[in-house]
Amino acid sequence: MLKFTSVCSFLLLVSTNAFAEVNSGDTSWILTSSALVLFMTLPGLALFYAGLVHSKNVLSVLAQNFGIACLMSIVWVTIGYSIAFSQGDSGLFGDFSKVMLRNTDGLVGTIPETLFVVFQMTFSIITPALIVGAYVERIKFSVVLIFSAVWLIVVYCPIAFWVWGGGFLAQMGVKDFAGGIVVHTTAGVAALVIAIVLGKRENFTKNSVSPPHSPVITMIGACMLWVGWFGFNGGSALAADSTASSAILVTHVAASLGALSWAIIEWMRFGKPSLVGMVTGMVAGLATITPASGFVGIEGGIILGLAGGILCYYAVDLIRLKLRIDDSLDVFAVHGVGGMLGTVMCAWLMSSERGGVGFDEGLTMFDHLKIQSYSVLVAFIWTLIFTYIILKVISMFTSLRVDSEQETDGLDTSLHGESGYNK
Repeated sequence: MLKFTSVCSFLLLVSTNAFAEVNSGDTSWILTSSALVLFMTLPGLALFYAGLVHSKNVLSVLAQNFGIACLMSIVWVTIGYSIAFSQGDSGLFGDFSKVMLRNTDGLVGTIPETLFVVFQMTFSIITPALIVGAYVERIKFSVVLIFSAVWLIVVYCPIAFWVWGGGFLAQMGVKDFAGGIVVHTTAGVAALVIAIVLGKRENFTKNSVSPPHSPVITMIGACMLWVGWFGFNGGSALAADSTASSAILVTHVAASLGALSWAIIEWMRFGKPSLVGMVTGMVAGLATITPASGFVGIEGGIILGLAGGILCYYAVDLIRLKLRIDDSLDVFAVHGVGGMLGTVMCAWLMSSERGGVGFDEGLTMFDHLKIQSYSVLVAFIWTLIFTYIILKVISMFTSLRVDSEQETDGLDTSLHGESGYNK
């Protein structure tokens, strides 16, 4: 079997070799990828979410995404990167040797470590930004900032270390090419917890945000996400090579099939495929392919795109209609379910018989399946517990939600003193 060294293991081999040199091609590609991933959040995700809420809350969603991007950048370069990517003897957390980006003058593979810091910073921005979709239209802006900062340190950074930083899951051989566990599972589970803790929006039972106030804005944001995802997945190869190009190819295929499968289900159920449904299915396909994008071939991309679109669609029905949980913009159903599904299915689809890279030497499909499933479970439990604790601690000092009058008036005017539209 082909021995494939995970990018996640490769990332942390910071070179101190005097003969190591920066590769200009790889560096250029990761510079581009970093810009693409930031573009996913600002303005991509911000616009995607903004179009899905009431017009009276459109600016609040934009402000939440923008504020998170600014604050997470500072948290990341001061302490977050050190927790996630410095040497940690326990296998659980990095140490503080890279606080304030000390000792980051080497190479990671063939790129400067400072560039690796930037690339990973964009991941640390978009992950808490994804959670925004769970609490729109009813949360205080101050709570958004406090929660996101603490959550990044307590939840995201440790799990990033476990999977990508040489922690115990990486040592077990977990495969998470671009964030099925680190990004999508953590964001999805956190979204579910915060939706339950916050409670429903006052208008939830009326389903008054269907259709969204601006499918046009949502479509524009979705297209930015699609393009930016090439940097998200392709950039995770950390090189301008065949792995990056293959990751981009299967990413595009999965996104396309996620959109089509969602549209077909709506067509069969309601007689009409919706634009919002198609772009949501596209995001589901992207989330599902993310952990496997560097390990599977076209067959894997097709299967994961279809599976993601179908399963995430019915997950939305389960969470919103049956369980009546107001995960407002379906973060858990799309990102959480998609990320976990892709992570587990990677164990099967990475087989060389299906066009993948093949299993690690000495391991079978079932070995990989156990590792993948265990890793998802550990991340799920850690995220659930500590997200809940963080929210409960914050609630001891301030209420999490705006008051009823502010929610009725809309967060744009009540929290930001602005309006998204002239009336």
